Amino acid sequence: MNPTPALEPFVRQKTVLLTTYRRDGTPVGTPVHLAVDGDRAFVRTFDTAWKLKRIRNNPEIEVAPSTVRGKPTGPAIRARARLLSGDGSVYAGQAIARKYPILQGFLVPLAHRLRGNKTMHIELTPLRASSGNYGRGRWGEAFHTARTSLRSMMRVIAP
Repeated sequence: MNPTPALEPFVRQKTVLLTTYRRDGTPVGTPVHLAVDGDRAFVRTFDTAWKLKRIRNNPEIEVAPSTVRGKPTGPAIRARARLLSGDGSVYAGQAIARKYPILQGFLVPLAHRLRGNKTMHIELTPLRASSGNYGRGRWGEAFHTARTSLRSMMRVIAP
């Protein structure tokens, strides 16, 4: 399946910087492996990871190409994260294992089992491009809506 234009830069990228947001809106970047499949991408983590807890609280994330240490090497895209279960999780695991056969296909799941953790898969879907960068924190969309409404009112008051 051909990737969407937003995910095209990540097809051959080995590591990406996944930026999640705390409840207060503070960004937290984590380097992760990513597998792209058409209009979505998949990430693997374990059930007690902080990034998973932050995604449960705020599914709005950013993904940027990066080095293994997490230094961004390209522009970030905004996306929505969704925790997978059942067949979706199995499919995501297979997609990640195809891209990283030894590391993600064998070693990481083994490490999760040995630590007593459950392997979790996250689906990332790119958001449409917007005119401003309002995806940060829990008030991002509310700010964007209020700003748009204020501009509309100003046009009516002062034409």
